[in-house]
Amino acid sequence: MTIKFGTDGWRAVISENFTFHNLRLVAQAIADFVTAENGEDPSVVVGFDTRFLSDRYAAEVARVMAANGIRSWLARADAPTPAVSFAVRDKGATAGVMITASHNAPRYNGLKLKADYGGSASPAQSKRVEQLLENNLASARGPNLMDLDKAIAAGLITRFDPAWAYYEHLSTLVDLDVISQGQLRLVADGMYGSGRGVFSEVLKRGKTVVHNIRDEMNPGFGGIHPEPIAKHLGLLLSTIQSGHWDVGFATDGDADRIGAVDRNGEFVDPHRIFALVLRYLVEKKGWRGQVVRTVSTTRMIDRICAAHGLELIETPVGFNHIADHMLAGGVLMGGEESGGMSIQGHIPEGDGILMGLLILEVMAAAGKPLHEIVADLLQQYGPAEYARTDMRLRQPVAKEVMVKQLVEGAPAGIANVAIEEIQTTDGVKYYLADGSWLLIRPSGTEPVLRVYAEAPNTERVQALLAFGEEMAARA
Repeated sequence: MTIKFGTDGWRAVISENFTFHNLRLVAQAIADFVTAENGEDPSVVVGFDTRFLSDRYAAEVARVMAANGIRSWLARADAPTPAVSFAVRDKGATAGVMITASHNAPRYNGLKLKADYGGSASPAQSKRVEQLLENNLASARGPNLMDLDKAIAAGLITRFDPAWAYYEHLSTLVDLDVISQGQLRLVADGMYGSGRGVFSEVLKRGKTVVHNIRDEMNPGFGGIHPEPIAKHLGLLLSTIQSGHWDVGFATDGDADRIGAVDRNGEFVDPHRIFALVLRYLVEKKGWRGQVVRTVSTTRMIDRICAAHGLELIETPVGFNHIADHMLAGGVLMGGEESGGMSIQGHIPEGDGILMGLLILEVMAAAGKPLHEIVADLLQQYGPAEYARTDMRLRQPVAKEVMVKQLVEGAPAGIANVAIEEIQTTDGVKYYLADGSWLLIRPSGTEPVLRVYAEAPNTERVQALLAFGEEMAARA
C-alpha cells in the first residue's frame, strides 16, 4: 500500500485506497506526529465536507485520536475548510484534520492536514507523517481505536460548530456595512459542497439579497467535479441570465476556492478576482506589503506590484508555499490560479468565502457592475487572457524526467514568438517576448498533466496551449 501526501494532503478513490482501514492508519500516524509535537496537552480539530461518508470518516479520525489520549473537537456538521482551519488557530489546537477531496471528482475523498497556525501542514510536516506511517506499517503496528460514545463521555471528543467564530472573524476582514449599502443581488452556488448557505449566513443582517442554488446535500455533486470553473457552472450562468442578479459566486467542494460570474453571464476567473481584490486593497485602502503568487498565476499581479512598488514573490503551485511567506510576516495578499487566496490578518489558507465577500465590497465601493470593474482592470493592467487544459494520464509522470526533456527539447520560439526565459520552479515555464507564457506541470494530487497559458488575446492562448499539449505528449 502506498499513501503519499500531495500539495495539499492525501486523496484517493473511495473504497479503493481511501478506506476506513487506510484512514485509521493515516490517523494513527497523525496521532503519533501530534503527540511528538505536543506531548503534554495534544489536541486536534476534525472537520469534514459533504462527500460520501465524510462525516463517518471524520468520526473515525477522532476515535483514533481519543485512543491515543488526544482531545478532539469534532465538527457537528459539514463546514468549509477555512472555517475548520480557523478553528485550529482559534482553539490553540496542535493540528487539524479536514476530510475532503476539495474540487476532485465525486469518487474521491481525502484528508487535509492542518498545522497549529491554521494553514496547510508544511511539506516537512507532511513528510514526517508519511515516515511515521511507513514505520508503523513496517512494524505491523495497527491503529489505536476508541468507541465514539465512550470517547465523548470521557471528554476526549467534543462536538462543536466551527462556523460562528469563523463568521465573526470574517466580519473583521471585510466591511459588511459597505457591502450592505451596495444592496447587491447575489446568486450563491454551493456546488453541493460545504460552502453551501455560507454567504446567506454571513450577509443576513445586511441588505444583500442572496439566492442559493445547489445548496442541498448531494454526495454525487450532480455528476460534476465541484470545481468552480466555467464548464461546471451552467446552472449558475443560466440563473444569472434569467433574473435581475448582480453577480454569482461558486465555491468548490470545501469552499477554499471561488469563481465568479458577472451579470452578463461572463465567467470571472480567479486570476481576475486576485487582481481586482489586490488593486482595491492597494489603491483604495492603502495597504502595503509583499504579494505572493504561484507560478501558474496571472502576470497582471506583477504589473500591479510594479506600479505600486510592491515586492512580488513567486512560488511553486500549492497554497502551502504561499503560507510559508504569510507566516514569516509582511504579506499583503497571496493567491493561486486555482482560486485559493488570502490576505493579511487572516489564516494562511485559501478562502473562497472571504474572496467572495471582498469582491462584493469592491463592487459596492465602486458602485459599478462587475463587468465594468473588470474592464477597468484590464485597461489599466491588461490585456490578459488565460486558459488551462488537463491531460489525463494512466499513471503519474516522473516530474524530473519530464522537466529535463522539456528544457532540453525547447524550441527557440513558440508560434513565431521567441522564448526569452525558461523557468523550472514547478514544472517548465516558458516566458515569451510578447509577455505571454506557457507552463507545463504534473498535478500534485492526481494523475493529470496540466498545461497553462496566458497571452494578450484568446487566439494566442489557444495557440500556446496546442503547442504545449504537443510538447507534453512527447515528453
